[in-house]
Amino acid sequence: MMYFLSYDIGTTGVKTCLFRWDQGITMVYGSSYGYGLYTLPGGGAEQDPEEWWNAMKESTADLLEHTRIDPKEIAGISFCSQMQGLVLVDCEGNALRPAMSYMDQRAVEQINKGMRTGLKVEGMNALKLLKSLSLTGAVSGSVKDPQWKYLWVKDNEPEVYSRIYKWLDVKEYLIMRMTGRAVMTRDSAFATMLYCTKDGKEGWSSELCSTFGIYEDHLPEIIDSTDQVGPLRPEQAEELGLAPGTPVFGGGGDASLIGVGTGAAGPGKTHMYAGTSGWVGTVCDRQIVDTSSMIAAIVGASRHNYMYFAEMETAGKCLEWVKDHLALDEIGIYLEKKDVCSEDPGDREKVYSSLYDYLSEVILSAPPGAGGVIFTPWLHGNRCPFEDPDSKGIFFGITLDTGKTEMLRAVTEGICYHLRWMLECQEKKIKTSETIRFCGGGALSDATCSILADITGRRVEVCDQPQNVGSLGAAMLCAVGLGLIDSVEDADAMIPAVRTFEPDPSVRRIYDRNFEVFKQLYRSNRKNFALMGEK
Repeated sequence: MMYFLSYDIGTTGVKTCLFRWDQGITMVYGSSYGYGLYTLPGGGAEQDPEEWWNAMKESTADLLEHTRIDPKEIAGISFCSQMQGLVLVDCEGNALRPAMSYMDQRAVEQINKGMRTGLKVEGMNALKLLKSLSLTGAVSGSVKDPQWKYLWVKDNEPEVYSRIYKWLDVKEYLIMRMTGRAVMTRDSAFATMLYCTKDGKEGWSSELCSTFGIYEDHLPEIIDSTDQVGPLRPEQAEELGLAPGTPVFGGGGDASLIGVGTGAAGPGKTHMYAGTSGWVGTVCDRQIVDTSSMIAAIVGASRHNYMYFAEMETAGKCLEWVKDHLALDEIGIYLEKKDVCSEDPGDREKVYSSLYDYLSEVILSAPPGAGGVIFTPWLHGNRCPFEDPDSKGIFFGITLDTGKTEMLRAVTEGICYHLRWMLECQEKKIKTSETIRFCGGGALSDATCSILADITGRRVEVCDQPQNVGSLGAAMLCAVGLGLIDSVEDADAMIPAVRTFEPDPSVRRIYDRNFEVFKQLYRSNRKNFALMGEK
């Protein structure tokens, strides 16, 4: 018997999980600790890397105190992490500035200059688009992509730029801090849109770096997610309360590992995720791209397959907004109220549990279709199937009969409509699975799972502890790296479904009608969003 330690580095907090390996894998304990996400004028979104590290220290200490295991029994450390961040470090691994989150959208000037001039296809420079697609199978078409953040720093913070040793992503910064080695796993490298995937030429593309003005020496060594980066250094081991020399593995991004941890890593399997953000991912055996819908087959944790990946910017974040502004009374008009979400915001499991218990009870009292109210979940712009940082949330169809109950249900339905939209966009290029594995905090709610099944018309399955599947996927990488299982795909057989939801045909007509209106709301309001986004 041995143990694996996983750090799930999310947008608002870290979830530190301990897994026991003994002819299978079982989660022993999880501890959470929160940190900030700081929004700035002009679309900035930053985080303090020191807060990530402090959250790891606090959550690890709690885990060790609770489990009383000997740290020497931990056979491997791995990561599941938010992706497409930008952490610029010096040669000692010190962050030179706050980390730029995947949500940061300040680099409008940089993407306009880099991709939106000359002869265009789908709004992007035709020659650069074709070059990117031919070399990487993807294109950096979003203002939130990391290369534009890098160029923003180059243009706006030359003193910081002059001191850069390496450009890292979130977990890579933490890995360098733990091991002293600057690396980037293949999935993180691909997410920069500078990683050539052509057979025999895999690695950083010198041609693309030259095209976009990237200094290639700033890019770190590329490794596999299952590779051991190095041993945990003594000083960092002491800070974390762990044993020096513990193997640290490459780990993966959340988009790579959540499918693994939810039991959908095999070819042709589709999973949906609803956490802070949301996505649809289907495993395929080749690179595919749909520039019109902003979907690409990304490099994942496995060398054998790709993940055809469509992302929405805010999913569970919309429900957090609901908690703060609809479910709770923020203007003090009631004589008595009960805050059902008063737990530490860093403890995502407790917050999700309380929020979803409350929402499940309330939203099921509203009819399917929310009494004709439709919500668009674009509270921080959107990526797929349209890239528009100016898009906004809308409540459409409110009447004198509309109450909070209908509005609460409409938010949940709006998230599910958008997941269906991305699923149908994927169907244009590949076959998605008839059974969907659903995970993230959204999957804790039977009501949400049932609504998702009804709106998509697919069977929805949920595994045990769906909010921890990223951590489980990271632990599985330790098992592969240590030779305990042969491949990432072998994890599927070890992760059964514990809840299943079948679609109700009687509500299909209502949801099909509302879904068509949902899609038209963007088309009808695109120009209005642009006007409202003008400075």
